[in-house]
Amino acid sequence: MTYERLAYEDPDTAVKMHLDCTACASEMSLPRPLISPEALDSVPSIEYDDFPREIRKPEITVTDATAHLAARLHLHLD
Repeated sequence: MTYERLAYEDPDTAVKMHLDCTACASEMSLPRPLISPEALDSVPSIEYDDFPREIRKPEITVTDATAHLAARLHLHLD
């Protein structure tokens, strides 16, 4: 193999890498991608303003029976 990638060499653009992968997949007769472009339209937002400021943590209740069972099993979960 004659191709040698140097450590300081910049990678190609995302579009070029995607086209390279698509060309390789078509040459190898790989199946179509499982994620369709239409599915990407319904992706939830990751914008900071779209999330609530405070998220309450769920409360965990331990009944007496559960505590007794854990004590009998000698579960020391610290």
